[in-house]
Amino acid sequence: MKLLLIEDDFDLAVTMRRLLERENHIVDVAESLSIAQTAISDYAYDVVLLDRRLPDGDGTDLIKFARRKKLHTRFLIVSALADTGQRVEGLDLGADDYIVKPFEPQELFARIRAAARRPLPETSRVIHVGNVRMHCERRHFTVNGKAALFPRREMALLERLMDRAGTVVPRNTLEGALYGYDDFVQSNALESHMSRLRRHLADCGANVEIRVIRSVGYILKAAENSEGP
Repeated sequence: MKLLLIEDDFDLAVTMRRLLERENHIVDVAESLSIAQTAISDYAYDVVLLDRRLPDGDGTDLIKFARRKKLHTRFLIVSALADTGQRVEGLDLGADDYIVKPFEPQELFARIRAAARRPLPETSRVIHVGNVRMHCERRHFTVNGKAALFPRREMALLERLMDRAGTVVPRNTLEGALYGYDDFVQSNALESHMSRLRRHLADCGANVEIRVIRSVGYILKAAENSEGP
């Protein structure tokens, strides 16, 4: 999963990021509300981990910002504000869950998984391109009606390509699905992942093709001989 961690305590942010990356999550870190607002506007996150006490306001203001902008994501508040009234307030403001610091890592991982299972608005649809279907709510793929499994990064690429099938998806959008915004990305990393995705699709019998638009991005289309789903 791609996560946004909003935490202004540098040491805690580093520790949490390392823990989450060991669980195979892609993690971006923001230390303020203003940075977090830019992040959720530019990238799609599966879950946002949100501290409440931030240098430029209460973390719950980000939930209000997302609702105003119609940005659909899930928020898990991770805060030292522990009394019942504060927890209820955070949940009433739109958080999907609330965990109190300090916490056990395994509990945090479980709550992230639980939050990620909650459907987002407008995600119960099914997208199909050729004989490939993406069941958005479950993040599940089928090819010719059979379940198709993809490695994590290839699945993230396929999600972005399927969601905008028939249109060019810019390179930076695809790289944003694979890496944190401060990760070092090798110049050919996207091409390597795209090559593996093409190979996995071919092995599954998918009648779709991924075309490169040089210096711009990639586009997913049904193969020319495709008869549809």
